[in-house]
Amino acid sequence: MDLIFHDNNLHLSLAPLTLTRPVSEIRFGILTISESWIKLLKPASTGFVTEVYLSEKFKKLSDKKALIIAGNIKPDKELVKWVATLKPGEKLEVNNRWVASNGVAKKTIKKEKANLLFIENVWDIFQKNGEAIVLDFDLITAKKKSQSIGKTNQSLKPSRIFIEKGAKVNFAILNASEGPIYIGKDAEIMEGAIIRGPFALGEHAVVKMAAKIYGPTTIGPYCKVGGEISNSVFQAYSNKGHDGFLGNSVIGEWCNFGADTNSSNLMNTYGKLKIHSYHTKKSEQTEITFCGVIMGDHSKTGINTMLNTATVVGVSANIFGAGFPAKYVPSFTWGGTESSSKFKFDKACEVAQNMMSRRNLSLSATDKKILSHLHGLAQ
Repeated sequence: MDLIFHDNNLHLSLAPLTLTRPVSEIRFGILTISESWIKLLKPASTGFVTEVYLSEKFKKLSDKKALIIAGNIKPDKELVKWVATLKPGEKLEVNNRWVASNGVAKKTIKKEKANLLFIENVWDIFQKNGEAIVLDFDLITAKKKSQSIGKTNQSLKPSRIFIEKGAKVNFAILNASEGPIYIGKDAEIMEGAIIRGPFALGEHAVVKMAAKIYGPTTIGPYCKVGGEISNSVFQAYSNKGHDGFLGNSVIGEWCNFGADTNSSNLMNTYGKLKIHSYHTKKSEQTEITFCGVIMGDHSKTGINTMLNTATVVGVSANIFGAGFPAKYVPSFTWGGTESSSKFKFDKACEVAQNMMSRRNLSLSATDKKILSHLHGLAQ
């Protein structure tokens, strides 16, 4: 059956990540949410119900013979079994949350589940990432054989360490006692790196020498990271290649952190945090005490940038200069505390293309339309 992933009215709740992608395309665990569903249900084709300006890239399918899936819910085998048995005209609610529908719903099937895994706020992504890594680890590695850990590495609980073909790991310390460690195809962990699970490294991603990474952390495909990282999620193609601390953060695609960029993830008062809301367009009180940086696609920081606790950065922002920038940096900001202006659209596209070309990719016409829409909305 076809699958249609529905944003479930969470476009603004999960911004800035969802400014450039549907909810289900967020990496949460090892895989994106949609990838997890696809791997378990093996649909003939997939589509999306998302924002109009995203629909040219993320197309909708006819939903007459499709399962419609809540894009913010991470599946496990039990949940998939319930969804797969939905009859036409039925919808599934678990713990009073909509999960899926088979066509136009006329009847509701209600279930209870102790460990339903979902995201509704951007901080849920790093807070629940450990559970998501475990789900994906068991899904991906079932009935597969890992490469040998290698004689040069030190490991703890090697049965929960999986190294895909083509990956290189030398003179590293891998501790899976607190959760599994997954190292993707053709990825590399360089000498002196110390990694504590739960941890996932996507294909072709690199952990640089002497890096210190605390789980639960996901480094998505083609990312390069170094320095100190704790409980963070990198979507894909982003770099934090130098020293500096990043914790309790979610980073989009095609981002780059200049050398010695540091983020605070806890206020000096140890109090609960206020975080910028894309719903109300102002800072709102939350119940969380740890949060570093939430950064949209194509954003960058200059060397020695200092980012305050719970900083939210939009799409294609370029942050540099002395002092702490504002805790909310709008999309297409050029500058920092001392002065800032709106990043010119053509220049922003040029920077994006320059970075993408380093991975032998290009900024498509469709991607430019999305960025153009966001540039028109930017302050």
